Amino acid sequence: MKALDRKVLRDLHLLWSQALTIALVVASGIGGFLATLSAVGSLAGARDDFYASGRFADVFASVKRAPLSMTSRLLEIPGVADVQTTVESAARVTVPGSADPVIGQLIGLDARQPQRLNRVRLRSGRWPEGGRGAGGEIEAVVTESFAEAHHLRPGATVSALINGKRRNLRITGTALSPEYIFGGLMGMPDLRAFGVFWIDHDELAAATDMVGAFNHVALKLGPGASEPKVLDHLARRLAVVGGAPAHGRAEQGSHAMLADEIRSQRVLGTVLPVILLGVAGFLLHVVTARLVATQREQVAALKALGYRDSSIALHYLKLVAPMVLGGYLLGLALGHLMGAGLTALYAEFFRFPRFHYRMPVGLALAALGLVCMTAVLGTLTAVAATVRLSPAEAMRPPSPGRYRRALLERVPWLRLPPSLRMIVRNLERRPLRAAVTIGGMAVAVAIVIMGNFLRDAMDTIVDTQFNIGMRSDIVVWTTEAVDAGAAARELSRLPGVLEVEAGRRLNVRFIHGPRSEKGLLDAYPGRPSLQRVVDVEQVARLPGTHGVLMTDRLAHKLGLEPGEMVTVELREGRREVLQLRVERTVRDMMGLNAFIERGNLNRALGDGDLANFFSLRTGPSAATPVLNATQDLPKVAGAFSKATMLRNMQEVSARNVLIMSSILTAFAAVIAVGVVYNNARIALAERTWELASLRVLGFSRGEVSALLLGELAIGIALALPLGMFLGWGLTHAVVGLMQTDQFMFPVVIRPRTYAWAGLCVVAAGVASALVVRRRIDRLDMVAALKTRE
Repeated sequence: MKALDRKVLRDLHLLWSQALTIALVVASGIGGFLATLSAVGSLAGARDDFYASGRFADVFASVKRAPLSMTSRLLEIPGVADVQTTVESAARVTVPGSADPVIGQLIGLDARQPQRLNRVRLRSGRWPEGGRGAGGEIEAVVTESFAEAHHLRPGATVSALINGKRRNLRITGTALSPEYIFGGLMGMPDLRAFGVFWIDHDELAAATDMVGAFNHVALKLGPGASEPKVLDHLARRLAVVGGAPAHGRAEQGSHAMLADEIRSQRVLGTVLPVILLGVAGFLLHVVTARLVATQREQVAALKALGYRDSSIALHYLKLVAPMVLGGYLLGLALGHLMGAGLTALYAEFFRFPRFHYRMPVGLALAALGLVCMTAVLGTLTAVAATVRLSPAEAMRPPSPGRYRRALLERVPWLRLPPSLRMIVRNLERRPLRAAVTIGGMAVAVAIVIMGNFLRDAMDTIVDTQFNIGMRSDIVVWTTEAVDAGAAARELSRLPGVLEVEAGRRLNVRFIHGPRSEKGLLDAYPGRPSLQRVVDVEQVARLPGTHGVLMTDRLAHKLGLEPGEMVTVELREGRREVLQLRVERTVRDMMGLNAFIERGNLNRALGDGDLANFFSLRTGPSAATPVLNATQDLPKVAGAFSKATMLRNMQEVSARNVLIMSSILTAFAAVIAVGVVYNNARIALAERTWELASLRVLGFSRGEVSALLLGELAIGIALALPLGMFLGWGLTHAVVGLMQTDQFMFPVVIRPRTYAWAGLCVVAAGVASALVVRRRIDRLDMVAALKTRE
């Protein structure tokens, strides 16, 4: 073994505890990087495989009723490679033993003919057959997630309200579809409230008066086809049969949720590892720089004996290599474990025929490259100055520092005790080290804040959307716009209903100059009480009285300012075009929407008093009877209970937020321990002679420890407010990167989150200080006071 290699082993033995903390920081960064990106890669890979094998369509549209003969005309649209028409119907579903309202999407399926697009994959049981069972039941296959949520097995029976008639559906199996990978209601991950049922095509067509017709069409585009042009052609051809807005994959509910999740997790998988590996590089720099400083004479001797600068630099890289490679291997195992766990969480909400976790070799090699780059940069910047010295210059001790009174000592009215004066002077003489140490601990505070802000954000979303905005207990929507007064009176007569408020919602396109965006135009009463527009500051805003109240994101995308005119093109019904003034903007969390007073909207359209959804406030314990009673109303398409939706959503979000905050808190604790402990060990190594001298002069162990640990205490005290501000900025930056058109996370950080972040870092600092205190107590004063002449 070479002499320099033996020196590496001796130095590693002396620095084992510091090497361990550095390895843990590296492992945290690599683990987070690999876990997030490998899980997202597995999710994207499973999606792409299912889309390919299931021939997922590119364009979708719904119509009221179109003859099957129109299929050939749709195939003639330039760019269209294939067309599949189906009969579909939304239905109120009742599951035995459950009082929760359920919306079912019924899709006609002909098991005798293979599907060309959106192929359904049977997971268990068998396909439904035509005809009725002995009890008049219609056979159906249901989505796997819904069956698991309600514990439905083949042979179980549910009832569905189809076209105003109650029908029994007998489950024959479970299935998956690329069109419904994500199952939820209104974009919420609610597996209990929404299910897809595939039943015999002829049975559904007969039940919905669709024999010889279709009401849903899916198109597959050919290579090089222009989706906007196909959408335009499709909309014109379907307009004659009452076509609803056609849309591409970007607006398809399941695909949009998948795309948003992949995008947001890629942001997290990039930002956090960069921070953690940056801290690791800083620690490597500090530890290596301290070691090189104490080994100046050894470096000089090596250069005098003929060792080249590159050999000496390589020697210190060999010293760092076990730290970072050990951290990499630990991070590889940690990333695999966390990535598999994250994939298992995804599998609960996103259903694929095959969804296996895999760690790509290229990703692992990229992580190794990041580790090597961190090691090289952190090490070479520390050894460069000393290695460049000539042997004679390196043999000479470093120039003594300039000693003078600290800034605080120059304040006339401030009298510092001797111990505090020594602490302040030492901090001021090494401002760069003190600043970087404080910055490292501040980063730990910021990461805890960012990890736990999700809990505050979810609480704010729930409070804003479900308590301040949605003050009703039940929301009912109709198959089409109905007379608001008559429908409201009919609903108010239901036992338990205390108040009814009518609203209208339209799919529209907002146009301003060359810019356009699809969104919703919601119409509320002039002063709504049950369904209100609430901004991120939780202040209720009134809808536009002579124009529209528009979300700020939509106004920004369209380049609109209050007072300017916007063209509103309806994407349903008569497809009328309105010119409306933007009265005000609002920072709303959900979607690209605009809000208008319902009477003004109806007058602008030349309609009577129309509405297509109703908010109901009910008495105590009356929600379930009212929901059951609405099933007998012929024009009611569906209804949901706020309490049920809120309960189901919180069951999911509470666990996921807890997992995320726990992981990030653990990473932050590793950073805090790494920064505090390494700084304390370096300070102890540099000031061993000074501390031993004080012990000889009569200072107690506690007084000597206070001099060293006091610096750590001051550093933590300064890092806490800085870290809280940094956490606020980091959270804003990450949320801005994750923001989508459909949803904006509110940046709300409550005092409890700041307190928890401070407590975590203080606890990590105290633990590190206790370890260093033990070393101070065991200080060998004789060895420390020996001088090397």
